[in-house]
Amino acid sequence: MSSVAEVRPPDRRRPNRVLVVVGVLAVSGLVAMAGIGWFLFGAGRSTPITPLGPATFAEETSTAGLDQTYDGPLAYFTGGGLATLDCDGDGLLDAYVAGGTAEAALFRNESAVGGAVRFRRAPDPATDLLDVTGAYPLDVDGDAHVDLAVLRIGENVVLRGLGDCRFERANERWALDGGNEPTMAFAATWEGAATLPTLAFGQYVDPEPADPTHPCHANTLVRPVAGGSTYAPPTELAPGFCALSLLFSDWDRSGRRDLRVSNDQHYYVDGEEQLWRMDPGAPPVPYTGDDGWVRVNVEGMGIGSYDVTGDGYPDVYLTSQGENRLQTLTAGPDRPTYRDIGLRRGVLADRPFTGEDELPSTAWHPEFDDVNNDGFIDLFVSKGNVRQQEDFALRDPSNLLLGQADGTFVEAADRAGILSFDLGRGAALADLNLDGMLDLIEVNLGSPVRLWRNVGAGDAATPRPMGHWLGIRLVQPGPNRDAIGAWIETRIGDIVARRELTVGGGHASGELGWTHVGLGSATTAEVRVQWPDGTMGPWQRVAADGWVEIARGAEPRSWTPKR
Repeated sequence: MSSVAEVRPPDRRRPNRVLVVVGVLAVSGLVAMAGIGWFLFGAGRSTPITPLGPATFAEETSTAGLDQTYDGPLAYFTGGGLATLDCDGDGLLDAYVAGGTAEAALFRNESAVGGAVRFRRAPDPATDLLDVTGAYPLDVDGDAHVDLAVLRIGENVVLRGLGDCRFERANERWALDGGNEPTMAFAATWEGAATLPTLAFGQYVDPEPADPTHPCHANTLVRPVAGGSTYAPPTELAPGFCALSLLFSDWDRSGRRDLRVSNDQHYYVDGEEQLWRMDPGAPPVPYTGDDGWVRVNVEGMGIGSYDVTGDGYPDVYLTSQGENRLQTLTAGPDRPTYRDIGLRRGVLADRPFTGEDELPSTAWHPEFDDVNNDGFIDLFVSKGNVRQQEDFALRDPSNLLLGQADGTFVEAADRAGILSFDLGRGAALADLNLDGMLDLIEVNLGSPVRLWRNVGAGDAATPRPMGHWLGIRLVQPGPNRDAIGAWIETRIGDIVARRELTVGGGHASGELGWTHVGLGSATTAEVRVQWPDGTMGPWQRVAADGWVEIARGAEPRSWTPKR
């Protein structure tokens, strides 16, 4: 994919310095840019946007009640995720956390609004599964109860939500073949008028391959029976190159959601990152060089997606060992040809940003969100050695990269208070106490889950927001109730930020709930939704600092927490 080479700085030990970019903005269609565009078009307007410093995070690991440790032998080293979801309908996000060789665990969120984060474990044989590597929430059957796709070493299990944070095994109900391979990645989308979503499972290393030079399992695609409420037998996506992240995304805004696969180069010889064309009703077909796809090889761990450049199309952040990649389309949506802009944007994050260890980093879960509510998108990247790989940093803290007015990012994890040298894996940026500030959960290999509460410009005793914000939830009739595949556009004056709603990406970790939007100093904003079928809704004005439910064809409706 990387068709444009970038000159590396001579000192690569601290790659996340602020980089001044001159003469790189000769791009058409700057009328709606997120990140850099917020600065360019905000200047001199009635709603200027100013980048802020890091929010303060107060660690509440020991008191939050999220008592879980992910661990296991070699086969489990690349897992370790969680799902955040509202399984009891109170608006608060609950958590389902993988355990590896220990039981996975479901935790109900009992936090008071704006208060300390509190979870309580909810034991249940349906959810207390062994060999879980990660999980993703989605409403499979459209009954308004969130379900869980549970990834395992062995049979994958889809749990059907019954309400009140109760679940039941649903593989047989939906005729879903869970396989028996080590699964580390998942993604889902709805195709056409299908009643059930299309599911993709990313398989990892085959411990006993028939051909030792090709030790990776093929990935699997599961589509529903046409017009039915069960699944057809799975289709192999071959060749497989040891996938660690999958994402369905409308990368060209055509209305078709293709499947991106991030693969671990450590295990393949002739493989690469992949993009499969997904025409409804037709077999998936991989894009090749003839289609404009440019080969890229990384130790692919996770996929993050957001319209960073503001051109209206999703950019992708690929985590790896050593340099991470920020990929953007080179010349619009006609061909899936990408170039890397990670260096100029300051997000290579290829070495520990602090400490004495200067060996290459190992990155896992990437997530774009606005942690300080200044209107500039930020980027969290979990880090941690595979276990004790001597060629890579053993003390490798996760990154919190804050978006700046010139489109670059700067490191702020230490200043924000989330500095840790645990072996980070999956994570979630989510507002756990409904105060409008994004908190952080990070799963680690071999040590307890860590939780930090975002207290903004205040402290644990007196939190104080740094900017204005919105929490948005979409609802539409039919099977895809949560409007997966929709685009949410938020406009302040001439500035438009865009986010695609997806199930997948990250590293073994998924979120389903409120979509968070930072607004900076703006006290109102306009919101527009492009629904999954391509229908564009109208611009609708909403007030800042609240929760808004947008139902298809209706006016926005405010929501108030009951606690």
